[in-house]
Amino acid sequence: MTQALALIVDDEPDIRELLELTLGRMDIATRPAANLADAYRLLADNHFDLCLTDMRLPDGDGLQLVERIQQDWPELPVAVITAHGNMETAVKALKYGAFDFVSKPIDLQVLRQLVTSTLKLGSYPKQDRRTRDTLLGDSAIMQTIRSTIAKLARSQAPVYISGESGTGKELVARLIHTKGPRNERPFIPVNCGAIPADLMESEFFGHRKGSFTGAVSDKQGLFQAADGGTLFLDEVAELPLPMQVKLLRAIQEKAIRPVGEQKERAIDVRVLSATHKNLGKLVETGEFRQDLYYRINVIELRVPSLRQRREDIPQLATHILGKLTTAHPDHQPRLGDDARASLQRYAFPGNVRELENILERALTLCDEEEIHAADLALPVADATQAGDPHDHQPPPEGVALEDYLEDIERKAILKALEQTHNNKTAAARKLGITFRALRYRLKKLGLD
Repeated sequence: MTQALALIVDDEPDIRELLELTLGRMDIATRPAANLADAYRLLADNHFDLCLTDMRLPDGDGLQLVERIQQDWPELPVAVITAHGNMETAVKALKYGAFDFVSKPIDLQVLRQLVTSTLKLGSYPKQDRRTRDTLLGDSAIMQTIRSTIAKLARSQAPVYISGESGTGKELVARLIHTKGPRNERPFIPVNCGAIPADLMESEFFGHRKGSFTGAVSDKQGLFQAADGGTLFLDEVAELPLPMQVKLLRAIQEKAIRPVGEQKERAIDVRVLSATHKNLGKLVETGEFRQDLYYRINVIELRVPSLRQRREDIPQLATHILGKLTTAHPDHQPRLGDDARASLQRYAFPGNVRELENILERALTLCDEEEIHAADLALPVADATQAGDPHDHQPPPEGVALEDYLEDIERKAILKALEQTHNNKTAAARKLGITFRALRYRLKKLGLD
């Protein structure tokens, strides 16, 4: 196996020697450069597997080198060495395309972990067609998303995944993890809104036995469980402000302190986060810390809503139906043309998750070989009203989407029953659904 080769760029001889000795013990050959000019000359004459560069150099700075490498040697991962506490520079380097960063004074354990992760990148293909089978859709926007995921998987930069509820933000986070060098280590998803505020510190960082009432044994926290892998913070906007401070420190220092312990423990965790809320607005209102926002939002990846990629709906529907009917080999109806057209007209405020619910319900209602539009039982307000689907408003703050949609259905059905003097057959006709579908809805909504 060919020995890996690293470029070390630093104007301090002591730092260069430390890095060369550390990498040499990892059986990695090195080439030193004291400035940008030497670095560019070596890059032109050698094929490197990684680059470590200081930020302050005699003839420029590390950001220039990161930018040049991204332009001329895009497959070469580069990590930057920053002054202690200079997190703003580290974040800027990540935005420029740096793989990761290490702070001075250099922690050799952290450095070795970084180098090991970096070298794993060479074994991953630039294009992985299997992503197409996991994140479905041939629309231009989904092709771009898959391409972006492939690039993000080759970095350690924190990624903020934004998008409406039900668009598949966790699926995107899992793909970033599984396509990258951490895929053999844990992927730990956590819903920040589901953890009681008084237990958050213990859940995230762990605790020592006896550190508080009820701490009957040592407990490992989520950061420790994700060590070497990825921690996915879903609904990160739900974190209370005191916890935001502790999370910021853990991300910046790459260390955590379990409740009841005096010393911090080094951790190697990539943090991905997501929320359906507008974090920028929460920063403006003081509900989310600006420094944490900039730290987790080094790179933003917006997952499109289903109505932004309507051409993907038939493919998604066929795939979902295939999964749902696997357990029922004797009942495998196909999607009719009228049902497919109805789905492509519908606004899908609940996105892919709502599409799954609609198709599961349709299978229950359909007794035939083909699922028709009536079997879909789409919310009446959307199925019968013309107009721009983008005009639909999301539910009010604090109201669950399912409750919001059920309220729309209930009002439309009651109005139809009132207009037909409680004649259910006529009401079903007026609503554009079958009598059986109306009976199902009346029972579900408690109106029968």
